[in-house]
Amino acid sequence: MVPPTALIPIPAQLTSRSGAFVLTAATQLTAPDILRSQAELLRDQLRPATGLPLAIAASARGACISLALDASLARLGDEGYRLEVTPDEVSIHASRATGIIHASQTLRQLLPTAIFRRAPVSGVAWAIPSVEIEDRPRFAWRGSHLDVGRHFMPKEFVLKHLDLLALHKLNVFHWHLTEDQGWRIEIKKYPRLTEVGAWRKDSMTAPRTKDPTLRKFAGKPHGGFYTQDDVREVVRYAAERGITVLPEIEMPGHAMAAIAAYPELGNTGKPIEVLTYWGITDHVLGVGDNVLRFFEDVFDEVLELFPSKFIHVGGDECPKVEWRQTPAAQARIKSEGLKDEDELQSWFIRHFDSWLARRGRRLVGWDEILEGGLAPGATVMSWRGEQGGIAAAKAGHDVVMAPQKPTYLDHSQTELPTEPAGIGGHNSLEDVYAYEPVPKELNGEGARHVLGAQGQIWTEYMPDPKRVEYMAWPRLTALAEVLWSPPETRDFASFKSRLEMHLERLAILDVNYRGRFRPPD
Repeated sequence: MVPPTALIPIPAQLTSRSGAFVLTAATQLTAPDILRSQAELLRDQLRPATGLPLAIAASARGACISLALDASLARLGDEGYRLEVTPDEVSIHASRATGIIHASQTLRQLLPTAIFRRAPVSGVAWAIPSVEIEDRPRFAWRGSHLDVGRHFMPKEFVLKHLDLLALHKLNVFHWHLTEDQGWRIEIKKYPRLTEVGAWRKDSMTAPRTKDPTLRKFAGKPHGGFYTQDDVREVVRYAAERGITVLPEIEMPGHAMAAIAAYPELGNTGKPIEVLTYWGITDHVLGVGDNVLRFFEDVFDEVLELFPSKFIHVGGDECPKVEWRQTPAAQARIKSEGLKDEDELQSWFIRHFDSWLARRGRRLVGWDEILEGGLAPGATVMSWRGEQGGIAAAKAGHDVVMAPQKPTYLDHSQTELPTEPAGIGGHNSLEDVYAYEPVPKELNGEGARHVLGAQGQIWTEYMPDPKRVEYMAWPRLTALAEVLWSPPETRDFASFKSRLEMHLERLAILDVNYRGRFRPPD
């Protein structure tokens, strides 16, 4: 029988009792109609390995797993839950359906690891140890970012990644959909964004270098994109698992794929190609009314696809060279009464901040959106350390912490030269687990503006899903516990001990975590 101490992330409160509840052919799930989909998901997760029917009924007849909403548990928030296991019954209560989803993931982990198999497993006693658990997340924003611009990842992998996020109670999937190297989302009004922008002639390979004469390439084209039907499938799949999908449409920098498709979006009007190497280029969006209208049209379609309250507009690493050299950009600075090109970027971001706000959405951008003045409703994602996030929080803005040290999972996991080639730097499993998302400089109201944090997966040197998994896991497991569990429950030795069993689960799920297999360079 699995010990309750093997749970990841560790619950806020757990009390072990004697005895166990055993799943049998007579076990039913009971749930009101409002929780029917949550009951079906749990049944579908338990049925393959057990081979049991696990019928769903409106009321209990004998031993059962019961799901119910309980308004008194509002004290645990929208995602909290109470899970009680006795030899006679398993009861899952929460104030909202999302709490039921998280409790179901805890229940899966209380069962033998074979529960994650997709075919009946013989000779296993499907026993759940008797426990009382009250649990709730520490942070509301517990995210995983995935860059599909540098390397396209198939929809099937995205769905698998969402399953893994749900298992770890991560609740935001930050989908980085556009880049200099590829535009990955179908926009029906502008088909060339995917006809042209989703494909590039080649891809830079390791070793990393800024010297053009030393760059090496794969020698083959690369591309792909998600249709709007694909996106709807991903968004629904995520929602069923308690996950919000946050789309990112990069602007005004990192937009070469869009400019390659529609050159009039740039500053020169001259044709360019989708970028084949990694890094920052001087090509950025122009600031004419045509550009604003174009991306308003893009966001019209994005908002129809994504119900997320937040919409990410990038805003990072925007060179100002073309704006300094372009009469139209200089005329815009003058007509808007701006001081310089930094304020021009702020003007650009403020435009979309207001545009999104009028439609009931909130803008998120990387911390460069602080330069030149922060848009009134903007939320800052702080990646260049924590100072940008600290400044934004002190000014009354919400913040998501995403500093390179230690949340960038494209950095190597050790300093050993045997690690796969990557972007540079390293963040160990222990570094990630030790991370504290609320900086010591913040307290009181400032601390309350820290919504949470997330792990970043940039894919310059991750050409396929197996490499992504090698870099993400188990470090994302560590971050999940940082963001969910109370700080006083966290202990790295305990985590490492629990991780041993958790890696068995990941292996059954065919996750290529570091330590299992290493993908070829």
